[in-house]
Amino acid sequence: MLEFINIKNFKTLLNASFPLSALNLFSGLNGMGKSSLIQSLLLLRQSYERNVLLSKGLLLNGEYIAIGTGKDALSCDSENEQIIFTIKWGEFDQVSKFEFDYQYDSDLMPLHQPVCCESLESISLFNSNFQYLSADRLGPQSHHQLSEFHIRDLKSLGHHGEYTVHFIAVNGSRELDILGLRHDKAISNTLLANIEAWMSDITPGLKIKAVAQPQFNSASLSYAFKQGLEVTEEFKPQNVGFGLSYVLPVVTSILSASEGDLLIIENPESHLHPAGQSIMGRLCAIAAINGVQLIVESHSDHFLNGIRVAVKHKLLDPDLVKVFFMQRDIHSKKHASDVLYPTIDEQGRIDCWPDGFFDEWDRQLDQLL
Repeated sequence: MLEFINIKNFKTLLNASFPLSALNLFSGLNGMGKSSLIQSLLLLRQSYERNVLLSKGLLLNGEYIAIGTGKDALSCDSENEQIIFTIKWGEFDQVSKFEFDYQYDSDLMPLHQPVCCESLESISLFNSNFQYLSADRLGPQSHHQLSEFHIRDLKSLGHHGEYTVHFIAVNGSRELDILGLRHDKAISNTLLANIEAWMSDITPGLKIKAVAQPQFNSASLSYAFKQGLEVTEEFKPQNVGFGLSYVLPVVTSILSASEGDLLIIENPESHLHPAGQSIMGRLCAIAAINGVQLIVESHSDHFLNGIRVAVKHKLLDPDLVKVFFMQRDIHSKKHASDVLYPTIDEQGRIDCWPDGFFDEWDRQLDQLL
């Protein structure tokens, strides 16, 4: 598990530290730097996958993320021309320091000095025990891409969830690796039964049909609904609603996880109604207590409250949750993000509420009253 990250001179993070736990929630107003932590991890992974991290440097443009060139990556107020990521890995009590020199017009930041590479391939950030889902996920469509390589070798749903339907078609009948994630209304321990049960909390009675069609290099998706004692005819995803298709990769990634996996998910609550957003917070909390590490970016107070209620109900120890609120002082001479660390106690209460930290409901309510 990633235990600690310090980032220097990357975008608006001049010198920011993040003590991590099992479930890590990043929030803040738009443009405050909360995505930069996720981007730093993705840059390290894509550089490692392209075999340049330990020999050449940091690759800014690739499959996971495209930053641009050095001028887009280096903090505009940095005191020296180096980008530095310091990471502590809990499994091996190891600290790795990645230092990269600045190249203004290059998308490869040269390695400043050799990195201690012992056991890197055993760390979830660099192996197949990793899943990243971008905020830019696929909307409703009947047919989806196939990729045996992604779903079998990488255990990946694709950064945009594009291989989710293929993954469900192949793995839907397999039992959950983490039985603690089983929904109490699921008819069995299989992945598909539990996807349907969790998503039925969002849209009642949901049934999912995912079929791989190799002859067409495609996988098809349709939905049906339990109605009384019967099941409706199948519906195209385009005729059911945006939210279901958008959240399907998120639910699938969590339920298919194994202990020790690292999941990075942007806006898991997107396009869901408030109750559905809270359910996603609860599901992430249950995954965290069962040994999955999650790094989540969210703007949703309902998602946060789902986590807080899980803590209050003793589903999750408060020590397993870290909340990071990113802000920036527009009156400062430096264009840099500050990191605040609101803490959740065992009753689900938060010890401080910075301005802009999930407080818009109270602001609007004050005006209405």
